[in-house]
Amino acid sequence: MTASETARRRFNASVLPHLDAAYSLANFLCGNGADAEDIVQDSCLRALSALETQSIEQPRAWLLTIVRNASLSFLARKNPRSRLDADIGDLESDGLLQAGDPAPDAEARMIAADEGAMLRKAIAGLPLALRETLLMRVLSGLSYREIAAATDAPIGTVMSRLARARAALATIWGDAK
Repeated sequence: MTASETARRRFNASVLPHLDAAYSLANFLCGNGADAEDIVQDSCLRALSALETQSIEQPRAWLLTIVRNASLSFLARKNPRSRLDADIGDLESDGLLQAGDPAPDAEARMIAADEGAMLRKAIAGLPLALRETLLMRVLSGLSYREIAAATDAPIGTVMSRLARARAALATIWGDAK
């Protein structure tokens, strides 16, 4: 099946500008660059197919919703026993949550690289619901409303997850230093 000229134009206008954000989200959610590429490719095929019949008002949020859903499907297939719905209780039970400018010299660059790696590891350690909310907000710049639509969660839940993710990162970061 080949895409119509209209779908290709819509795809070029709606999807292509957001491929970097799509890859970043997929990579952070699945933790593997090659898998993220596959997820984004699958998401692009789904988007192109959908664009045959619809025009999208918020293309960035729409594409990231597709990427999120494709990532969740991928993770579920990869590890059917994993808990994709881990949330605040897991952080509390694990003790992780309680009730720039360029570097001027080589040492500062090494410290910045170490801190970047620590931050990526801390984000990767967050439960998926918190991680995806944080990434959609910080990396992709989505509004609370767009995140709520993408994750099919109430705005209050999005706000709560974002606050919990930030608190967990602050706790992890404080313990690491």
